[in-house]
Parts: sequence; C-alpha cells; structure tokens
Amino acid sequence: MIQLKEIDKYIESRFQRIFLLKGIHLEIKEGEFLTLMGPSGAGKSTLLNILGLLDEEYEGDYFFGEKNIRSMKERERSSLHKSEFGYIFQAYHLIDELTVYENIETPLLYRKVSSSERKSIIAELLDRFNMVAKKDLFPAQLSGGQQQLVGIARAIAGRPRVLLADEPTGNLHSAQAKEIMEVFQELHREGTTIIQATHARENADYGSRLINLLDGKIESDEKI
Repeated sequence: MIQLKEIDKYIESRFQRIFLLKGIHLEIKEGEFLTLMGPSGAGKSTLLNILGLLDEEYEGDYFFGEKNIRSMKERERSSLHKSEFGYIFQAYHLIDELTVYENIETPLLYRKVSSSERKSIIAELLDRFNMVAKKDLFPAQLSGGQQQLVGIARAIAGRPRVLLADEPTGNLHSAQAKEIMEVFQELHREGTTIIQATHARENADYGSRLINLLDGKIESDEKI
C-alpha cells in the first residue's frame, strides 16, 4: 500500500547538513498496525509527517499504491490527503472557532457525507467518548484530555484508510489511554491501516509491527 524508497530529510546548517531521516526504506501493507518508537529526536514525527503527506520537502520516492507521490500534481496530492488519511496530532490542531460537534464534522464535509449520515456518525462518536454534554462547547472550554478525545473522534469520523497518530495518548489518563488504544485495535480489525508514533511500549503492544528509529535511521523492524 505504502512504499518509501531512500527517503532522506535534512536541514542545512551553516557548516554541515543535519539529517533528520537517512536512507529510509519502508513498506507498509494495507491493514497493518505499525508503531514507530525511539528517543526524542529519532525522527518519529518527521517520518509520520512525510507518510501523511504533510511534508513534501524530502529526497527519495514515496509510492501510495501505484502512484508516486512525487510526480502527482498539488491538487491530486490534496485530494488523496483528504480522502485517504486521518490525523491525530500531539497538539490537537482543533479549530478554535468551531464547536466540538463542528470540529468532528469537518472531515465528513470534505468527503461530502449526507447531512443525516453526518448526524448519525457524530452522535455515535460523541456517545462513544462520553462527550455528548460537550458537543456545543469550544476547544478553549475543554481540558487537554478532552481536546485530545475530540481530535481522535474527528480523525476517525471519516473512516480513513490510513490513520496516523502522533503520541495519541500523551495527554490522557491511563483509563482514557486504554480506551483509545482499544478503539484503534477495533479499527485495525475492521481493516484500517494505523501508523502511530509513541514513547509508550504498552501502546505498541496493541499493534502488529514495531519499528525502532535512532538518529533518523531504522534500527529494527519486527512483528509483534
């Protein structure tokens, strides 16, 4: 489904080229639940951003199915980004001017889901995450953990083929974290491809494959 070949990502400093990713070869099959682990600065978020089409400044080739992302027009890339990917960010990235309900609705509007179906999907997610009473509140009125739950609900609302998650449980207490990982496990069983970056080994154990990064390189790649 996804293939990365010889991916390099670097920044130019005054005296040298500093590599954030170096020589990344990676193949991800549809339906895998893959975890990226490694110390801070290892390249987890950088790799996640490239996989999610959020960063185009790199060298090497990225294939999504038969398509080479590098040779796609901007409009094609944007369409692929909106239709196939869901994102859960460490910093939430909720839209401040929209309510909880409207934030969750956003990807469904992109996908042109009918009004009645949108209502049904959002009602189910609000119920699943115990957020029904919060649906008309704005992000600033929520705790960090609640904002993260809304971000997760928004990411999975459109049933993306690929779900990318950067430290998805970082701001949640242990019971909420367990609940979210069980939701991921359920989506994985239903066929969603999931790629998460995390420091938490217990989160990795919910997945099917573990990749350890160190200094921008893949140190190990193993089945769980």
